[in-house]
Amino acid sequence: MSSQFKLLEQRRFLPFFLTQFAGAFNDNFYKNALVVLMTFQAAQFTTLAPGVLVNLAAGLFILPFFLFSATSGQLADKYEKSRLIRFTKLLEIGIMVLAAVAFALKSLPLMLGTLFLMGTQSSIFGPVKYAILPQHLAEEEIVGGNALVESGTFVSILLGTIAGGVTIALPGGTTLVSIGAIVVAVLGYAASRGIPIAPAAAPDLRINWNPLTETWRNIGETRGNRTVFLSILGISWFWFYGAMFLSQFPGYAREVLGGDEHAVTLLLAVFSVGIGIGSLLCEKLSGRHVEIGLVPFGSIGLTLFGLDLWWASPASVAAAAPLPIGALLATPSSWRVLFDLVMIGVFGGFFIVPLYALIQTRSEPERRSRIIAGNNILNALFMVVAAGLAAGLLAAGASIAQLILVTALLNACVAIYIYTLVPEFLLRFVVWMLVHTVYRLKVVGEEHIPDEGPALIVANHVSFADALIIMAASRRPIRFVMDHQIFRWPVLSFLFRTSRAIPIAPAKEDPAMMERAFDEVAAALEAGELVGLFPEGRITDDGELGPFRPGTARILERTPVPVVPMALRGLWGSSFSRKDGPALSRPLRRGIFNRVELVSAAPLSAAEATPERLQNIIAQLRGEMR
Repeated sequence: MSSQFKLLEQRRFLPFFLTQFAGAFNDNFYKNALVVLMTFQAAQFTTLAPGVLVNLAAGLFILPFFLFSATSGQLADKYEKSRLIRFTKLLEIGIMVLAAVAFALKSLPLMLGTLFLMGTQSSIFGPVKYAILPQHLAEEEIVGGNALVESGTFVSILLGTIAGGVTIALPGGTTLVSIGAIVVAVLGYAASRGIPIAPAAAPDLRINWNPLTETWRNIGETRGNRTVFLSILGISWFWFYGAMFLSQFPGYAREVLGGDEHAVTLLLAVFSVGIGIGSLLCEKLSGRHVEIGLVPFGSIGLTLFGLDLWWASPASVAAAAPLPIGALLATPSSWRVLFDLVMIGVFGGFFIVPLYALIQTRSEPERRSRIIAGNNILNALFMVVAAGLAAGLLAAGASIAQLILVTALLNACVAIYIYTLVPEFLLRFVVWMLVHTVYRLKVVGEEHIPDEGPALIVANHVSFADALIIMAASRRPIRFVMDHQIFRWPVLSFLFRTSRAIPIAPAKEDPAMMERAFDEVAAALEAGELVGLFPEGRITDDGELGPFRPGTARILERTPVPVVPMALRGLWGSSFSRKDGPALSRPLRRGIFNRVELVSAAPLSAAEATPERLQNIIAQLRGEMR
């Protein structure tokens, strides 16, 4: 995991990270200070009930995301991003000065107006925040960079929330909050001065200043790529899920656990720590690539631990006095609740980091900021809906524990729906599970797989899992040509169909199918896709490399493309191989976590890639490890 932390030593990342950290801290520092002030001292400002003021404050902070995100996305695409970030940090300094004036004058309208301006500043910064990362990070650094940003953001939210609540309660609290907010804003601006230049993605873009029409158009932008759009819906759902949980922490701590105000901080802390851990683990679990197979894994954990949190929640208590932290932690049920919250955070990190990375890498660079702005709009909408649903369920008499149950069950339904629409998520999950349970995969030479453009991938054929293992090692989807009988295997058929594998039959068995297969291979290569092929034509019966058939030459004669030779090592004798009988006749015969390797050589030109030469290269790559 050391690689992602090395980004913190790089000028292309560290100043941005510090800028983002300071901004998230300040948002929550001022917002929570204001919420605490309105909760306990509302009478000196207004006759409105504290509960009304708190919800009004939350609404004013989120409203700018609806009003200005679309315009902000345009600005982030049109202008150089580091300069735009510095502008937002200068704006933050001005807003914090205005907040100090509001505190000094004890003007509630000005305090609330300042909160609205903070939301505006955050809505401007949002599209730049995620769009700048792909310009400064390599593809293999995107997951680690997002992991650091997400974990840092939740830690800064936690620290800002705690600091705001503690500081405002001190003697002269409003003065201390004013000074602290201005100092943090200045530090954030100082950090932003070190962010390297990130050239404008669409300098000729004409700005549409109408927020209503541009918001509608912006949401339309997100629908241009179906996978990206559904990833945005997934992120928005996560914020719905998170909002449903986080908004219940005060009531859960008081009514369910029987704790005092410090219990709320404890719940927020363990949840934030979980998010940080899950986010940072993403790089290691994904092999430094954008691994969307972690998303279903994350959604499963969100549901299971959400259900367990409901199950573990004690009946509502009516203690004479709230329990201090020490007494609360002395109850065994509290530890189970805290464990569930940590794990919800961990699996939330697994869920959210790959989705952000997917949006960044699969969005067109010249439209990336506007797509991220559309994501922010939908995130805000889902959070508002979550607040409305929670309020409605509680008003209807549901308990907080029942609200948690409903959220966990809804998460399962939404996950199943999304994975039905985009089977690629589920395919990558199965592939990811395969190489992290049955096998331990080591990949050598993955850089030889081209980042773009067509190529033919050729490998030895040892087991029924060969195609899945190669898929797991590739940053790009690969369409494998495979025997039509294997293609129809009951267990694997779904995976092969989802990956758009190309079934083929021998000419003597079904000549029409064979011709269709060659036509489909040619069309895929002409479209710039990767096509995978096992030139032996069948799975080995003895572990040795069989003669390569002429199908490769026929493909390359029709569509000359680079050829990447690969060798699978260590699969002979595994459950999916034919050693000592049919595959799967002795499941897990070598146990689990078997070490397998995939070794790639430099691409050959179409003219160089004769069947004989490919067979020799793959034999050398395989070596003695079958």
